[in-house]
Order: sequence, then structure tokens, then C-alpha cells
Amino acid sequence: MSGKIKDTAAKLAEPILEEMNLELVDVEYKKEGKNWFLRLFIDGEDGVDIEECGKVSEQLSEKLDEEDPIQGMYYLEVSSPGAERPLKNASDIQRSIGKHVYVTTYEAIDGDKAFEGCLQDFDGDTLTIEGKVKQKNVVYKVPYDKVAKARLAVQF
Repeated sequence: MSGKIKDTAAKLAEPILEEMNLELVDVEYKKEGKNWFLRLFIDGEDGVDIEECGKVSEQLSEKLDEEDPIQGMYYLEVSSPGAERPLKNASDIQRSIGKHVYVTTYEAIDGDKAFEGCLQDFDGDTLTIEGKVKQKNVVYKVPYDKVAKARLAVQF
């Protein structure tokens, strides 16, 4: 059921976001305590501000009221994905070349399942990440089909 609600919310949000030149990064529908939350994370070329989030929220709320895909009460939240934006697909990863990333894998690669550093390249099959281990530069070659999660990472 959760998947259907997320898909419906995404479908309803797409024309709103397209008109505003924004993109849908992720959708969550989850219970926290006794309350249900429908969260949409949106972004734009130059990020998003609170006014844009509010505008999307208002328009989407109207569409959700018309379609009524969710039984019971829930809270709608629309926000930026933040500095540690998830990289959900190959095009997200491609656009992140040159940025600091954090990647986890389903299975160990050379004994590690977590990789952090600057994404140097992505050829569709392999992510090339340059990081540091004990003050030495290392280059990780991570097969895309082994990636469990990927996100931008804040570099300190």
C-alpha cells in the first residue's frame, strides 16, 4: 500500500514540479509514533527555498484532496533533500561527478562496504571515487550494480 501511495503522490507532483522547473528527488510515506507522514523532497538547479516548498505543498495538497488516495489522517511535508541528498539513480550519480559522495554496497569490495570521497567518474557501470585513507589518496572502483545507497556527503 505504501508503494502505491508514494507512486500516486509522485505522479500528482510531477506536473506541479515541471511547471516550476523543479525535480522530485524522493517520496516517503511512513508512520512515526502514531502519525503518518507523506514527505516529498524536491530540488532545483539552484536548490529550493521555503516559498517554493510552500507553493508545491499547497498545490499538491489540493490534488491529493481531489484524488483522495490516502485513507485516514496524514501530514504532508515538502522540503529540500538537504546537503546530503540521496542519489537514487544513474542520472543522479552522473550529475554528481566532481562532488563529495558517500556510497555503501550490498557486499564487500576489497574488504570494504562503505566508500567516501570525490566522485571522479561514472561510466554507467563503475563509480570511480577518490578518497583518503590514513592520509593517503586511494581510488575506489565501485560497480554500480553493487551500490546499496549513495548520497552527497558534507566534506569537513
